Amino acid sequence: MQRRSFVLAAAAGAATLAAPWVHAQQQTLRIIVGFPPGGGTDALARVIGQKLTEMWKTAVVIENKAGAAGVIAADYVSKQPPDGNTLLMAHINSHGISPGLQPNMPYNAERDFTPIALVGVTPNLLICNDAQAKSVKGIVEACKRNPGKISFGSAGIGSSQHLTCELFKLRAGVDALHVPYKGSGPMLVDLIAGQINYSFDTMTAATPHVKGGKVIALAQTRTKRSKAYPNVPTMEEQGFPGFEATTWYGLVGPGKLPAATVKRINDDVNRIMAMPDVMAKMEQYGAEDGGGSAEKFGEFMHNERIKWAKVVKEAKVTPEG
Repeated sequence: MQRRSFVLAAAAGAATLAAPWVHAQQQTLRIIVGFPPGGGTDALARVIGQKLTEMWKTAVVIENKAGAAGVIAADYVSKQPPDGNTLLMAHINSHGISPGLQPNMPYNAERDFTPIALVGVTPNLLICNDAQAKSVKGIVEACKRNPGKISFGSAGIGSSQHLTCELFKLRAGVDALHVPYKGSGPMLVDLIAGQINYSFDTMTAATPHVKGGKVIALAQTRTKRSKAYPNVPTMEEQGFPGFEATTWYGLVGPGKLPAATVKRINDDVNRIMAMPDVMAKMEQYGAEDGGGSAEKFGEFMHNERIKWAKVVKEAKVTPEG
């Protein structure tokens, strides 16, 4: 009888550690993405989702809930049960910028989510079509000669591209024109056509056009060069010490997700990030430095919120532009 009690207790402990997969037959596991299919967030979520499906022997589906720069999807996940069956591919917009930009957020980015694992960090690329100035120094000089007239496109107000532009303006002490679009797609069309001068676009969106020769990469916005762009200098190398403005992605769950579930998912994601085929795909998207502990990812997001809230305040950015 005593041995039977021990076996049952051990089985219960294993079920707790394996949650939520013990109920995989009854419930689909989902990773929610706050952007349409085809973008960087969606692409990385599908890489992770496919591998988790293979590891867990149950379907992990990607569900897109686009809108409000990822806030709609984040709000949805924040209200789901903390059983591990619904996760969010968090993004700099939903968990780094929006908390400091929008005063009436429907969720608390720290309290209502449980950090699980950083998936990847990419620089933004300073790109142009055939603008006159093709160096950061030249752009600064052009902005000073023509205050408020040199244009920088973005994927929308409050996007990573927008806030990187604002950080540049603050650091350079210049006045430039921000032109928001509804996504990188239409912005790139106008940039290629010469309707706007520059953009600090995401590496994922810009790379096909750089490789196709339609736009020129002038700088990247991490303090170290990306493996995907070894010949493109950083903003730091061009006179802006410590200039770091990234687009990043990571898995989070609803608040109060059990520690055992967090550890199991974190361990599995770290195993996935070390797989050669996954490493190759991450390099293709320019995503680096993924993996690590849940605690490290939580600290990273906390610091990003502080950083971008400061930029929002100093640049006087509002949700209306």
